[in-house]
Amino acid sequence: MSEQSLPDAARPEYTGDPPSDHADAALPEYAERVLEVAELIPRGRVMTYGDVAEWLEEGGPRQVGRVMALYGGAVPWWRVVRADGVLLPGHELRALGHYRAEGTPLKAASRAAEGHLPRLDMRRARWDGGERAEGHT
Repeated sequence: MSEQSLPDAARPEYTGDPPSDHADAALPEYAERVLEVAELIPRGRVMTYGDVAEWLEEGGPRQVGRVMALYGGAVPWWRVVRADGVLLPGHELRALGHYRAEGTPLKAASRAAEGHLPRLDMRRARWDGGERAEGHT
């Protein structure tokens, strides 16, 4: 996905340095808002990329995913997930460790599932922002 699909405020300003060098730079406002939502998600619960975008009333799942990929390492990234409950490719085992430690509801892997990894039980794990939504601005 290109940065062209990010809202203007979420496009990182590259200076030629690798993206990891941007940790000290000021975050775009949209990215800050996405990361703030990620930090609100309670232990053992998840929101989809689309849920976060809907809560913010800006962007969409791809824009949220891009923000999480670029800047999400310092927040509970494993709580912002795909809508189908599949664990984040390339980070499955790290995420699974967090889910198990937090008691996040999981579904057993089917025998046909690649690597026999469980999925998130989205019906039980999904958080709608409930008790913190009233304070959302």
